[in-house]
Amino acid sequence: MSRLARRAALFLVLFSSLILSAEHARAAQACEGRLGTARTLAIEPAGQQLGLKHFPQSLPLEQGEVVLTFDDGPLPNLTPKVLKALADECVHATFFLVGQNAAAHPALAKRIVAEGHTLGHHSMTHPMTLADLPFDKAVADIERGISADEKAAYGSVSAQARVPFFRFPGFGSSPALLDYMTKRGFAVFGADLWASDWNPMTPEEELKLVMERLDHAGRGIILFHDTRAQTVKMLPAFLHALKERGYRIVHVVPNAPMAASGIAQ
Repeated sequence: MSRLARRAALFLVLFSSLILSAEHARAAQACEGRLGTARTLAIEPAGQQLGLKHFPQSLPLEQGEVVLTFDDGPLPNLTPKVLKALADECVHATFFLVGQNAAAHPALAKRIVAEGHTLGHHSMTHPMTLADLPFDKAVADIERGISADEKAAYGSVSAQARVPFFRFPGFGSSPALLDYMTKRGFAVFGADLWASDWNPMTPEEELKLVMERLDHAGRGIILFHDTRAQTVKMLPAFLHALKERGYRIVHVVPNAPMAASGIAQ
């Protein structure tokens, strides 16, 4: 490489760094005064089984740290409102998609990734439960869901899922299925607490319930559903309550780079 070429390459690197620094500064300024995402936690997925409601261990969270997760979407009448509420507070979450919903609404799957959230998997058809199916049928539903999510979000299916995070519908796992997910290199997520938003209640009742549970636990992985209207209506007030009480949001990602750049346009 000539001296001129080396100087040009160095200039491009410096110019790119300046642009990125300016973008980061603008993003930080835009999020000033909002709840925000306090930190990103990168984990090694393979063999992880996380959530004290279901497993002996959870994520290594400090007191006051919260991981937000949403199951069962995406749905066009509700998921965009969840994404807006999160964006308004500069918060990142993890979405466990049902494959048939992702296939029906690929633009929403792409949007989840494009806005910096983690896209995990929740089976193809959300059977209650996978543990009650014959092993081969359960595995087929899991794999079809992963492929549908990948195709919807990224435009193609890779040999290894871009984000190997999985949550069993209804938390209905079995030793054989857990072993299968470990061999596939996946982390299996349970939860540390939830809002019980599968039960009828008002947004105000849900907010009171989840904050009582969080104040008692002090930290943890929280399970919501972006398919529940009451949760969607409650979410802005919940995020405000987190900020008011000093809770901090943690965004969980796999330790390998996420494939947001691979989104099909």
